[in-house]
Amino acid sequence: MFYKVRKVEPMAGLNLRVQFENGTVKKYDVNPLLAKWPVFRSLELLPGLFDCVRVDAGGYGVVWNDDIDLSCNELWEHGAEVEPS
Repeated sequence: MFYKVRKVEPMAGLNLRVQFENGTVKKYDVNPLLAKWPVFRSLELLPGLFDCVRVDAGGYGVVWNDDIDLSCNELWEHGAEVEPS
């Protein structure tokens, strides 16, 4: 099952606030990916890149550029549910 993304917002500390089509909102911490996947280090090293996050076409994930993206299932499964604002 896909949990399509409606909206994404960058937060302090390399966290994302992700709103899904079903209304659920989750906070996703990108930090663990920095050591696991070297391409994600760019989000920490290049000023302003992290803030360029956007929902990809169709809502099946989020993207920063042609090299860095996260699937909707990754965000759903590893995000922590928070109260909608």
